[in-house]
Amino acid sequence: MGIVLGKITVEMPKHEVVHTGAGYEVRKSPPCVAAEVTYDPAEMKGDRDGGFTVLANYIGALGRPQNTKPEKIDMTAPVITSGEPESIAMTAPVITSGEPESIAMTAPVITKAGEPEPVAMTAPVITADEGGKAGGKMIMQFLLPSKYSKAEEAPRPTDERVVLREVGERKYGVVRFSGLTGDKVVKEKAEWLKAALEKDGFAVKGPFVLARYNPPFTLPPLRTNEIMIPV
Repeated sequence: MGIVLGKITVEMPKHEVVHTGAGYEVRKSPPCVAAEVTYDPAEMKGDRDGGFTVLANYIGALGRPQNTKPEKIDMTAPVITSGEPESIAMTAPVITSGEPESIAMTAPVITKAGEPEPVAMTAPVITADEGGKAGGKMIMQFLLPSKYSKAEEAPRPTDERVVLREVGERKYGVVRFSGLTGDKVVKEKAEWLKAALEKDGFAVKGPFVLARYNPPFTLPPLRTNEIMIPV
């Protein structure tokens, strides 16, 4: 019932608020490790979130985890998708499949005999157009727990479509709103935030992304959404 009423009970990423404006804030997030998949929505009947299942399988959200531990990683909020093509800052290395390795767990840990051990995961899930072309390939990411400071420390994927990357420190201007996230509303919020950031002297460094914190069956007025613009 809590999630229907908009209560967010899952883990959310840590960040530092470095500026509070009129109706928005600027956040700085520390480096992290991301699991990433690149896909073409056109091959998935136009589904811009078509990479979700691939990554969900990697963390074990839909069954046995598809990684070499295997470790099950809990889903968290928000899910982030691109409203426009987004440049995502990355550092090396990039890791795909590999040999099994022993990886310590993060809390909370719930162990059942004969089942994979769950590992807490931090959000967001990030999706971005690749190459900046409408209808082009998309990139979706799940950000892994902060305990994984290097890509090679995380559970290695067995699906070759999933790669692990190190994401550098990033800073976003953010505006929060409730309700549905139709194209018109999202565009209006993004245009407002961009204008507010530039008015206050921030240099916009890329297009916006949309963050959604609730499942689709949550009552619309009780949903938490955010537009995020890199600065």
